[in-house]
Amino acid sequence: MKYNLPKLSYSYDALEPFIDAKTMEIHYTKHHQTYVDKLNEALSKHPELSDKPIEELLKNLGNAPEDTRNALKNHGGGHLNHSLFWQLLKKEVKISNNFLKVINKEFESLDKFKEEFTNAAMMRFGSGWAWLVIHEDHLDVISTANQDSPLMDGCLGA
Repeated sequence: MKYNLPKLSYSYDALEPFIDAKTMEIHYTKHHQTYVDKLNEALSKHPELSDKPIEELLKNLGNAPEDTRNALKNHGGGHLNHSLFWQLLKKEVKISNNFLKVINKEFESLDKFKEEFTNAAMMRFGSGWAWLVIHEDHLDVISTANQDSPLMDGCLGA
């Protein structure tokens, strides 16, 4: 499997005024494309890994060949995180009543959830990500450094 840049379902200017078209274009065509290229380059050394979904590779990072592990973590994580990022970016988000009930139960209110999520993102030193993670019995807001993913061992504090 060769990884590819996912297709955007909107134009580069669709998120203006929040994110300008040039920033979107550069981030998508240069930044994310580099993650994809470097991931494919790393996997070319280990064709036995090339048919595995990126989620599986990241969940089992400790089992990856040592000479490929850092590239998988950094470039594979960057590719997966950005692929999710593009899908989730929207000007307006409609929250279902069921999900709002869960948010209110876990965080007391939507505003408190937004505050906790924003704090997780803003308190991250350097680059990283803020995540809403769904566990079997609760939700959790976490932050990961660089291109780390909640799928990777140790990112959930477990």
